[in-house]
Amino acid sequence: MDYIILSVTILAIGIVGLVTKHDLIKMLIAIEMITAAATMNFVVFGSLMENSLGQAFSILALSVDACVTAVALALAIAIYKKLNIRDVRDLSEITETSSDKETQTVEEDQK
Repeated sequence: MDYIILSVTILAIGIVGLVTKHDLIKMLIAIEMITAAATMNFVVFGSLMENSLGQAFSILALSVDACVTAVALALAIAIYKKLNIRDVRDLSEITETSSDKETQTVEEDQK
């Protein structure tokens, strides 16, 4: 029962971090905490049912999570190097202005 409480606590911290933080790296860390809590639940419930399927699924979840984290971190680093942006709010403003420019150029090309 202690591991379930720990897992719920890690999940809550991850959700609060995801909602309150606007830095790309901090948001990635919060997402990692959420996935770690889910993986911990797989192990705990697998051991409570005396079934090894939970442990096997947790290994699969950890390997997929590592790949997703590598891609997300590479994207965050590329965005920071190219645009010098770490704040997600600034990134959403960039995409809005770039999409406005694209629609203007398409309209001009059609004329």
